[in-house]
Parts: sequence; C-alpha cells; structure tokens
Amino acid sequence: MVLFALSTTSSSSSKLKQHSHQSFSESLMEHSIEDAENIIHRWISPPSSSSCCVSSLFSSANREEAKRFINAVNTLHSGMMRLISINPTSTKLIQAENLMRLSMNHLSKEFYRILKSNRRYLDPESVSIRSSSSSSSRTSDSDSKTMDDLKMIADCMTSSGYSQECFKIYKRIRKSIIIEALNQFGFENLTLSQIQRLEWEVMEKKIRKWLRTITRAVNTLFYGERILSDHVFSSSSSSIRESSFSEITLQSALALFTLPEKMAKCKKSPEKIFLTLDVYQTITELLPKIEEIFSSDSTSSVKSQIDLALSNLKECVVSMIDEFESSISKESSKSLISGGGIHQLTRYVMNFIVFLADYSDSLSDIIVTKSLPSPEEVENSGGDSDPVKSRIAWLILFLLCKIDAKSRLYDDVALSYLFLINNLNYVVVKVRSSNLKMVLSEDWVEKHEAKVKKYAAKFEEIVWGETMASLSDDVTTTAEERIKRFSDGFEVAYKRQTGWVVPDSKLRDEIKRSVGMMIIPRYSGFCERNRVGIWGNVGFAPEDIGNYLSDLYFGSRVSGSVSSVHSSDSYV
Repeated sequence: MVLFALSTTSSSSSKLKQHSHQSFSESLMEHSIEDAENIIHRWISPPSSSSCCVSSLFSSANREEAKRFINAVNTLHSGMMRLISINPTSTKLIQAENLMRLSMNHLSKEFYRILKSNRRYLDPESVSIRSSSSSSSRTSDSDSKTMDDLKMIADCMTSSGYSQECFKIYKRIRKSIIIEALNQFGFENLTLSQIQRLEWEVMEKKIRKWLRTITRAVNTLFYGERILSDHVFSSSSSSIRESSFSEITLQSALALFTLPEKMAKCKKSPEKIFLTLDVYQTITELLPKIEEIFSSDSTSSVKSQIDLALSNLKECVVSMIDEFESSISKESSKSLISGGGIHQLTRYVMNFIVFLADYSDSLSDIIVTKSLPSPEEVENSGGDSDPVKSRIAWLILFLLCKIDAKSRLYDDVALSYLFLINNLNYVVVKVRSSNLKMVLSEDWVEKHEAKVKKYAAKFEEIVWGETMASLSDDVTTTAEERIKRFSDGFEVAYKRQTGWVVPDSKLRDEIKRSVGMMIIPRYSGFCERNRVGIWGNVGFAPEDIGNYLSDLYFGSRVSGSVSSVHSSDSYV
C-alpha cells in the first residue's frame, strides 16, 4: 500500500510538472506572437481599424523597419509552429493565422509594387550588365537594395508557406517584361507560310534583324532574367527556381529559336547560303551561353529546338553547295570573252568560294564527307585532305575544267591560251588574297602559280616564236632581209594582239617583261653583230620594240600603228 501510494504520488507530480512546462512554453509562444503582432500592426492596421499606412514599408527611409517587419513575420511563423506542437487547440493560433494572412497579403503588395516601380533597375539587360565584373563597381545602392528587398520578401513568404503566391506575382510581371523586350528588339514570330512568301531581299533584312535580336536576347535578356531569378529565389529549391524561370522565358525562347528551322524549310538556292551560315555561326557562338542559361530539365526543349535547327541548317548548307556545283555544270554559254579576258563564270564562282572560305570554321562542322579527290590530291597527298579543303578544291577544279572547255571556243590558239592564263591567274590571286589560302594551303597556290607561268610560256612561244625564228642564222638570206622578215612578223604579231587583254596589271607587266627579255636583247645583238643600218621601211629600231610592247594587253585597238614606222626616216 505504501509502495502504491508513493507510486501514485510520483506519477501525479510528473504530470503536474509536464502541465506546468507546457503552460510555460505556451505562454512564451503566445508572448512571442504578441510581440510580433505589435510590430506588424505598425504597418498593417487591424481589420476593424479605419486607418491605413500610406508610405511603403520597403523604402529607403524605412529600411530598418522593413527588416524588423520581416523578422516579426518570421517570429510569428516560428511561434505558430511551436504552439501547434504544444497546444494545437490554442485560441491564440486563430489570431496568429489571421495575422499571418494579413502579413502575407501586405508583403505580396510590396513585392508587386517593387517589381512594377523598379523596372528600370530590374530590366534583364541592366541586370546582366551590372553582373559583369567590369560593371560591378558602377552598381548603385538602389539597384542592389531593390534586388535584396525582393529576395527578403521572397524568402519570408516562401518560408511561411506562401511560395506559390510569391511566384505567381513574380512570373506574371517578369514574363510580360520578356515579351515586351522582344517586341522592342523588333522580333516578329513569323509563320513558315509567311516566311515562304517573302521576297528574298525582305527575308534577308528580317533574318539580319533576327540575328541581332537573338544575340541580344541570349547575352542580356535571358541571361539577366536568369541572374535576377536565381538571386531573388536563392533560398528556394532548385526545382522551384527552374520552374519559375521556365514559365517566364520558355515560350518566348522557343518562339525565338524556331525561325532557323522555318528558314531551313524554305526554297534553297546558292545565294542564300551565306545568310544561312550566318545564322548557323551565330547560334553555335551563342550555344555555350544558351546551355548555361537553359540548363534544367524544365527548359530542355529549348536545347532540343536548337539542336534540331542546327541539324536542319547543316543539311541546308550542304544542299546549297551541291546546288552551286550543279549551277556551274549547267552553265553553257558559248559567247567568247573579248580579248581573252576573265569569264563571268570565273568571277561568280570565285567570289562565291572566297566568301565561303570565310566560314571555314563553321563548314568544318557541316561538311564531314569528302568530295571526290582532285588529281593533285591523288598524286601528291593521297587524297587525305580534310573535307572542307576537299570540297572547295573540287569546286575550283570543276570551274577550271569548264574554263578549259570554253577556251577551245577560240579559233586562235594563242588567244585560247591567254584566256586560260587570265582565268587561272584570277583564281590564284583570289585564293592568295583571301582565307582560301588558309583552307587550300600555300602548296596549292604555288602549284597553280606554276601552271600560270607554264601557260604564259606556251603563249609567248605561239605568238612570238615565228618572229624570233626569222633572226636565226640563214646563209641564204642577207641580214637586211632577215630584219625585214622580223619586222614584218613583229608587225603581224603586234596587230594580232592589240585587242587582247590581261586585266591583272602585275601579270600584264610580267608577260610584257618576259617577251621584251626574249626579243629585245636578241634583236639588238643581231643588229650590232651584222652592223646593219635600217633605212626607210626596212625594219624597227631595237629601242622602239619596248615601246610597242608596252601598248599591248590593255584590250584597246587604238594603240599606235606599227605601220607608221615604215614611213619614218632612216635610223639606227
């Protein structure tokens, strides 16, 4: 009985102590809630009160008050959580829950006001610029306070269980800012049918504008929004942050990145290849930034869209190069180029290829299959050059074969050779003076320069060979007769070439210098050895040969007449 009594007394004492402890803890929680209530009601009037607070809690004059308010709300929430664990039926909880709703409603309004009234500071482009190290020193206190105020409110609302209300306000305002910014950039979300109906000049202008827009959107707009979102919701889970960012930017980003795919589905022609390459190159340059910004599963559709666009653009470029090669093959004009000058096909093809070489880095990603090896590759390198070099070398070889065929249209063999010289030299000069040299190599240039010299030597032999043969030793004729024969031959050769042209001044001078070195010393030496005096219309003075040669290859037939020499007085 004594043991039972002691036991009963001990149990009752324990319950009394526990009840006393609960009452003490509950009292502390209630006092904590009351303290928070006093601070909160400085800025939120009770529902029964007719007074209202006009000034903003989150203003520069109220910074400390704002922090006390946030701390009070956090204390209120903490007190509520502890009170629930101690006495879920406490009447103080109802009062605390009502106060929490009023607090969250007030913070929601403050959050909305800050987002709306500070758009200049919160513009994504401004945020992205301020985030760079070079610009951080110029960030004003108001800029950082605005972002910090948003973070402070977001942290408080999220920890209090009101994250959805906070995100809803943020997403609605920020999404409209993204859309508005793209409109200001000049972005047009054209449909495929609209693009297909555009004239080429109009389409080019719109895509050029798109290139500027996409660069600006990725580097500043989406990037700045990512920075702001990550800062404001840094205390939230990554999934919540990504979901918010996705809902703000995904629709606009997908609309922006669908244009390349639509462009790739339009009618293909060689003249569109450079704009297509510009689009491809711009996207690939922006790709690291895009992957950094749209890195989550919720925005993976953006990366998928870009991958599809790049794949379609690659196919488009390859198709247009094939079409370009086909256009060379189909060129079938039979008209002769006056004076053996440069054919329009040579100009067109080489200008195209020169521009193409400027995109060699992008082409190395696009052209992965080699063309048929050229004879030079088979002979000298085993055809082991890279695909881009192989493709461009093949196009040039294709051109030169067409030019060779067109050279046969000339009845004069010498003029045919001059045509080949001019066109091959044009090709070589274009290669040497552009990025084509880097693509094709110095070895390629030197080999084709050697071909130009080989053709030039053959040309000189055909034109002047017979004339020079008249100066050979011939015991059956006198020196005067041989000079007469030389002069007649020179006159014929000169007149034959007065309408011929060598457009490249360097090549023109080289040919005339080579001809002069072949003719003048030998002719002068012949005259001196035979002590021949030239009278009347017997022949040319050696010193005049160079003057007549200097008139050649300008393509004009108004050069000085050779026959005028024959009416002059005697000279040596």
